[in-house]
Amino acid sequence: MVTILSQSLVKSSLVVAVMTLISRLMGFARDVVIANLLGVNAATDAFFVAFRIPNFLRRLFAEGAFANAFVPTLTKLDDQAEADSLQDFIDRSAGSLSLVLLLITLMGVLLAPVLIVLFAPGFIWQGGQYALSIQFLQITLPYLLFITLTALAGSILNARGRFAVPALTPVVLNLVLILATIYWAPLMAEPVTALAWGVLLAGILQFVLQFPALMHAGLMPRPRLGFSDPEVRRMLQSMPSAIFGVSVVQINLLVDTVFASFLPTGSISWLYYSDRLVEFPLGMLGGTLAAVILPRLANHHLLDDQAGFSRSLDWGLKWVVLLGLPASIGLSLLSEAILASLFQHQAFTASDTFMASRSLTAFASGLLGFVMIKILVPGFTARHDTQTPLRLGYYSMLANLIFNFVLLIPLAHAGPALATSLAAYLNAAGLLVVMMKRGIYQPQSAWFGFLLRILFANLVMGTCLYLWLEADLCRQWDLAERSWQLLISILGALMVYAVALLVSGMRPSLLKY
Repeated sequence: MVTILSQSLVKSSLVVAVMTLISRLMGFARDVVIANLLGVNAATDAFFVAFRIPNFLRRLFAEGAFANAFVPTLTKLDDQAEADSLQDFIDRSAGSLSLVLLLITLMGVLLAPVLIVLFAPGFIWQGGQYALSIQFLQITLPYLLFITLTALAGSILNARGRFAVPALTPVVLNLVLILATIYWAPLMAEPVTALAWGVLLAGILQFVLQFPALMHAGLMPRPRLGFSDPEVRRMLQSMPSAIFGVSVVQINLLVDTVFASFLPTGSISWLYYSDRLVEFPLGMLGGTLAAVILPRLANHHLLDDQAGFSRSLDWGLKWVVLLGLPASIGLSLLSEAILASLFQHQAFTASDTFMASRSLTAFASGLLGFVMIKILVPGFTARHDTQTPLRLGYYSMLANLIFNFVLLIPLAHAGPALATSLAAYLNAAGLLVVMMKRGIYQPQSAWFGFLLRILFANLVMGTCLYLWLEADLCRQWDLAERSWQLLISILGALMVYAVALLVSGMRPSLLKY
């Protein structure tokens, strides 16, 4: 039985990983197009501030946080084999959410000037940038309504073991923004405005894309109000704390934007591009594992299978360490080479590459903490405990604020990035300690040897990368040489890491469920 479950987890993870890879590659293509055609300037800073808010909400809802509030109840009703009750819960949830989100969206559009002051107070003294950011935010805010309903549909499909469509959906946003940059931007007085309209259009298309899969599963929502329904009320009440607990990193990134708005022009854009690169391994690893493991954890809790619950968490954490640590080291050492290869053409200068590499290194150092949070929070929410991640999330936010104040002046735009990384490790450590103290998670006996092998392999890989690629040489290479050297470095690092793992005695049996 354990072997079958392990194979099921691996198969589901592979499906999500492949679809997420396609989406992330398209995201890189999107950012390359934007960087090259629009560059780094006051208008792009204004858009990235405005886009940070709906994009932050996209990450909350579309990348697993929403599921922490919705999936446990959905799993319980589905397990009880009550088709009518399940469909009724879906219908009432969809209708109630739609009304709440519509009101929030309308309020947000009206209060856009206040929101910009909150998230980018430094723009107040830059009149044109402030006005642009308000305009962009008012256009993009309705994205919240559509992306949340998209997340509702994705959670329904994930709970039924259908992961492909929800994982592939973000591709739509990337495609639309690429088309907007290439074709619509040249037609507008302010080219960056095309991106704002592209975000709104993408939200509508992403929502519509879910319809065929939902109809095939026989679970197409028929929205109606259900505020009196106990399960809907419970879900709505738990949603804020469930979302906050798993998405505290994204909230800290918003705080980073507040501090960066006081820095020189370009700082917000440099933070955006470096954050985007960290999002690639974070989405591939953290997003994939979180999407697959949450329904499994909810089912173990429903069956009162504590041993299976702990094994699932142990399996997820081992994959986090196995893949997250080398990704963190690789991004840190190759930060300038990656940025130069992807973005340094036309409007994106060598100076932009160097400045963005500083914040990328700071973000990359916290990758392991970011991914651990995505795995550990479902361990609480699957048990209907949203208060513990909420409480620890508050502490993380406070730590992030303190670190930002301390690091902003000496490190400039890299300070907020490092502050978020340090806060993530504090949050992850707190979640793990509480989980172990309560007996929710008991590490398997093979962890000590497993960690020694991982550390050895990463030491070997990191040393080889450091000796192979020098940043000074990277600045002198042309695009073809940079891209070629980067490809060789990444493939070489992967080979060295794999060989070092084998030499150290790492075997597939250590990763079994």
